[in-house]
Amino acid sequence: MMSTPRIQDPENVIQVKNLSKSFGSVVAVNDMSFCVKKGEIFGFLGPNGAGKTTTLSILEGLRKLDRGRVRVLGMDIDKNAKTIKSQIGVQLQGTSLLPDLTVFEQVQLFSRLYGYQHNRPEIMSFLERVGLDTKAAALPDHLSGGQKQRLALALALVNQPKIVFLDEPTTGLDPQSRRVLWDLIRELCDQDKTVVITTHYMEEAEALCHRVGIIDHGRLVALDTPGNLITNLAGVSSITTSVNLPLDEFQQLPTVIQAQHDGYKLSIQTRDVAVTLRFILDLAQKHCLSLNDLHIQQPNLEDVFLNLTGNRIRN
Repeated sequence: MMSTPRIQDPENVIQVKNLSKSFGSVVAVNDMSFCVKKGEIFGFLGPNGAGKTTTLSILEGLRKLDRGRVRVLGMDIDKNAKTIKSQIGVQLQGTSLLPDLTVFEQVQLFSRLYGYQHNRPEIMSFLERVGLDTKAAALPDHLSGGQKQRLALALALVNQPKIVFLDEPTTGLDPQSRRVLWDLIRELCDQDKTVVITTHYMEEAEALCHRVGIIDHGRLVALDTPGNLITNLAGVSSITTSVNLPLDEFQQLPTVIQAQHDGYKLSIQTRDVAVTLRFILDLAQKHCLSLNDLHIQQPNLEDVFLNLTGNRIRN
């Protein structure tokens, strides 16, 4: 599932080979290798303390690596950190907004720090893109959590970056605010920007990411599309129905792992939902029965995550 990255591939805007980083006796990143392709949304999943934020901070040039090699936009991160920082956008887990500057003034200030002299119509157009044009005169204390996150994203985009790093951008947001940010992230991808995101939300990773890397104890334990991860690593699906079908009929079907009666319900564990479901329909017709209360539960990215990292809370 994971292959050795091609470090010279021009389509890989981020190229990481054997990356390691320790803090004293704690190994935060352990011999990690991967690539991020131009124009994709690449996600990192992992338990708290797994090494996601440390990995991002090295890619952003905010921390020095101990061993390995990292290239961003074709440049070595150790030798060209200043140049790389001018071409990337970063939204940290906690963005400290300037309390005495309005939304408009914050964007104006950050633009000037990057050497841009945007006029008022340009800044208002920029704020409109993130849905904050009506809040241009507001101070940060008068913004909701979702609005603050959108402002933080706007500040990460003022330099027209080629790569945008988002560290848990939707943590603590309500579902509506989260979906608004999802749409903004998809728009970045439509503009041919590359997005690297860390998240604790499995639904978010499935909905947004072209590929997902799962980190555990500083190691990259899986890397693939969400669909392939679910197919290969998530485990079995289950089908339940209230129809009383004979259990011995399922013994001939190789896709069925287990069939049992649970009270008034028939519960079937299967490796292939489509094949098993067709068999159930044919079997019900054979016995002149109508299917009632048919439910299918297929594995998801959360099942992959728990299978790879366990379900115990880490200290």
